[in-house]
Amino acid sequence: MTYKSALNYLYAQLPAFHNIGAGAYKPGLENTVKILNSLNNPQNAFKTIHVAGTNGKGSVSHALSAILQMAGYRTGLYTSPHLVEFGERIRVDGKIIKKQYVADFVEQNQSVIEQIQPSFFEITMAMAFRYFADNKVDVAVIETGLGGRLDSTNIINPELSVITNISYDHTQFLGDTLEKIAFEKAGIIKKNVPVVIGEWQKETFEVFEQKAQESGSPLFLADDELQFVKYVDGKMLCNSKKYDNILLGLTGNYQLLNTATVLKAVEVLNSRVGFKIPEKALLAGIENVVELTGLRGRWEKISENPAVVVDTGHNAAGIAFVANQLKQQKYKCLHIIFGVVNDKDITHILELLPKDAEYYFTQANISRALPATELKRQAAAKGLTGNSYNSVSEAFAAAENKAGEEDFIFVGGSNFVVGEFLAF
Repeated sequence: MTYKSALNYLYAQLPAFHNIGAGAYKPGLENTVKILNSLNNPQNAFKTIHVAGTNGKGSVSHALSAILQMAGYRTGLYTSPHLVEFGERIRVDGKIIKKQYVADFVEQNQSVIEQIQPSFFEITMAMAFRYFADNKVDVAVIETGLGGRLDSTNIINPELSVITNISYDHTQFLGDTLEKIAFEKAGIIKKNVPVVIGEWQKETFEVFEQKAQESGSPLFLADDELQFVKYVDGKMLCNSKKYDNILLGLTGNYQLLNTATVLKAVEVLNSRVGFKIPEKALLAGIENVVELTGLRGRWEKISENPAVVVDTGHNAAGIAFVANQLKQQKYKCLHIIFGVVNDKDITHILELLPKDAEYYFTQANISRALPATELKRQAAAKGLTGNSYNSVSEAFAAAENKAGEEDFIFVGGSNFVVGEFLAF
């Protein structure tokens, strides 16, 4: 079996959330237990850090991985979805999983896959755990897929749990109130395991506090506020109450909040868990997170003249940050290439977007994509004007052709739109 045939097999055989949405969601750990038992429970061979949250969990997970690498720990990293290449989901010390390993894993476990019929996410996670164990990692940073309590990744018993924030997303699975969503995310809090909360509101904090008390888990709140100073070589120079001259390798104002979460997580790892992460490693990891982990799509500037920026923000809270960030840019004209999935209520998202931009409504090449013509229709009702395009490449070609050197092109709305853009 080749790498390509292995991936084709997984996509054809198993339901993948990024392709079909709700039909791929398999809550609970029954399949996970069966698969991991067949693999001799590799998740028990290394320490883990578990990261959940509505937004920011990818950035926080990558930053923690980069910091641990700089501190000398052999580090696994499991995140989802991938933007361009499947291997982005599974990394050891920043390097993506070897293609031959993927092919061999699928071939060797084909009978188990067909017997258990897990989701794409479940088998990918199992592959990651086996890969980490085979590569003898010291610690792995594990990002939840959806929610927390019923997520496949909740099979682990981590050294530390991290919940970045709570806002509205995937409400059909997680609930239609912040309290209900917080309850699902709080499911990663384990008995006597410390938990760090990045951002909170009164109603979500009460949920976290109650769960932590029930579990006997020490609860810590991110309490360091970062202040932006200036840009240095494309990176944000910031100061905080505890550190001066922090260079953020990930730009975008929302990274100030994510970094505060990371700082508290490292503090707890050192003081309560027994890790040894020196300040030099902490700051170097934050500064070089992209180079160390390969993370992309977080307010990432692709080119200048015209400026082209992509961002994976895809729910109301994420788009609110994007809209605020766009207000701070200098340009002559603003061009926005935008596409979304069809199972998301986008009413509030469209209300947040700037009305003084020219829009290029598009659709990613997945079955879940909302047709560009329908997106254009809904956007027009909210005062957003532009044309529709059948593909991300067509939309970008049109924007690039029309934009002047002093203009600004933004690409976003969905991980899949950003992924397709980065691919070409």
